[in-house]
Amino acid sequence: MTLLQITVESASEMAAVEGYHTVALWELLLKGGWVMIPLALLFVVAVYIFFERYFVIRRAQKIPTDFMDKIRQQVVAGNIEGAISLCQQIDNPAARMIEKGLSRIGRSMQDITVAIENAANLEVYKLENNLSILATIAGAAPMLGFLGTVTGMIRAFYRLSTAGNNIDPAMLAGGIYEAMITTATGLLIGIIAYVGYNYLSARIDRIVFKMEAIVLEFMDVLHQPAS
Repeated sequence: MTLLQITVESASEMAAVEGYHTVALWELLLKGGWVMIPLALLFVVAVYIFFERYFVIRRAQKIPTDFMDKIRQQVVAGNIEGAISLCQQIDNPAARMIEKGLSRIGRSMQDITVAIENAANLEVYKLENNLSILATIAGAAPMLGFLGTVTGMIRAFYRLSTAGNNIDPAMLAGGIYEAMITTATGLLIGIIAYVGYNYLSARIDRIVFKMEAIVLEFMDVLHQPAS
């Protein structure tokens, strides 16, 4: 009975401690000062840009495996309008790029190549839209966190200087841990933004490689004699 009572009391104490730490974490975040407001905004913006770009890039990667086979059949048969219609049915950067090249058939190969390159640059620019903001957040969030730490330390030492003979070590310790909250938060947001930026950039690079492969295949199709 005594052992059971001790176990129940220990469990109650552990639950109380866990509840205390959870509340203390939010209290610490709220004590970070005014810097926590822009940090929170940067976090929201970073999360929004990541998921918005993620779904855009994910859609850009979807292209039928037999897309170029159908284009080749239409071009070799001399049905350029049919090939253009196939491209228009697919919402994909590579399809729009090939459509631009098809619309220039009849001109010199140099004109076709330039048109495709311009279309490709435009599509890559669309894919990379707002990624620079994510990269900026990756660098700005830690610096903003350090700024909050510096201003927090200044406030802590100022309180000590005005405390006179009533200096309490807890006053300094409290000011320091409150100031360090902004550094930890800024670093966390910066790491999240940095990882997200590199992940999205890697996926865009894979799309660019696929686009280059499709262009090479398309140029080979143009050199095939029409039936």
